[in-house]
Amino acid sequence: MDRKEVEKIRVMRIFSRLNIGGPSIHVVLLTEQLDPARYETTLVVGREDDREGSFDALARSKNISPLTVETLGRSIRSVDDLRSFVFLCRLMARERPHVVHTHTAKAGALGRLAALVTAVPVVVHTFHGSVFAGYFGPIGSRLYAAAERALARITDTAIGVSPAVTEELHTHHLNPRHGIHTVPLGLELDRFLDQHPRGDFRRRFRIPEGTPLLGCVGRLVPIKDVPTLLAALTKVEGAHLALIGDGSDRDQLEARSRELGLSDRVHFTGFLSNLETIYPDLDVVVNSSRNEGTPVALIEAMAAGIPVVATAVGGTSDLLQNGNLGDLVPAGEPDALSKAVSKTLSDAIHHPELTRARCAKARESVLAKYRSERLVLDIEALYRALLLKKGIGTQAPELSPTQT
Repeated sequence: MDRKEVEKIRVMRIFSRLNIGGPSIHVVLLTEQLDPARYETTLVVGREDDREGSFDALARSKNISPLTVETLGRSIRSVDDLRSFVFLCRLMARERPHVVHTHTAKAGALGRLAALVTAVPVVVHTFHGSVFAGYFGPIGSRLYAAAERALARITDTAIGVSPAVTEELHTHHLNPRHGIHTVPLGLELDRFLDQHPRGDFRRRFRIPEGTPLLGCVGRLVPIKDVPTLLAALTKVEGAHLALIGDGSDRDQLEARSRELGLSDRVHFTGFLSNLETIYPDLDVVVNSSRNEGTPVALIEAMAAGIPVVATAVGGTSDLLQNGNLGDLVPAGEPDALSKAVSKTLSDAIHHPELTRARCAKARESVLAKYRSERLVLDIEALYRALLLKKGIGTQAPELSPTQT
């Protein structure tokens, strides 16, 4: 096949919505940081649901103006989904992207089908988490897996954000044309390295200095299993908990906190920015999810030098090196979670040198593996290799060690 030289590679990135969460950060940073001398990127997004928050301001701070499809979102709505599909087909027919890269299930299905109809040369889909269980129920999960197997046949490559996610894709027999790659998240971590004064967050929420303070950063939705964390808190004497985020479960969680007698110890902050100024006030960052890809809050906490405790789900075990960089517990077990948190708090007091050494090792690990610069290099290499297979471009790069 003759190689076709092009002035710039046109990339169309399609994402269901810019809600508060790690996938949105990932998508924004990729859109911003792909080399503008070689790539022209269009970011297409849908609308957020109520109480999901929005990273639209983050996108615009990076000089990104997303193209919003009003009918595109997370929920399945047949009429709106058909309208979104038609819109995407027309957009691709007009813009003629060389690469369509989709993220999340809904955008992945509609975007890849539209790319098939409009004969886009390269189609890539990223799985941001372990999504085959815990979201749709038993029947829904089987249907979802079957749909993804069918979509894989029209996909050049699938990406898992951790080895665990990639392994799950293999387990469900997804067979993209050019395989499955592991490309870890990439984040802007330097802001978490600076020394920020301790105390501002505690004063704002009237948490006395010296009170053990746990932090849980993320959406308040069922998959995050905050009820297990609340149950664990009842067994951690004197500790307070800051729930930094919002979501559909907030009202129920506030009611559950009252039922457990925790109203004065649980602080619902809503979504907060400038997390680099908040982590110094936290003694432990906790993730109690029943399913995860790679939890951004844990990466940020580790970069900030804060101890972490998390459930051993999805890519979390990869991130924490099977418990070497932070304590891992089974999902849905408040006793195990409370014991791990209590031990982490106790070690910080009685064995501070060991805690500091572990946190330093965790920081070193995430800085080496999860910077945005590494993510962009990996994705550019993958795009160029796939484009070359289609006769577009001239250089075949070596894939980095993070791509398998």
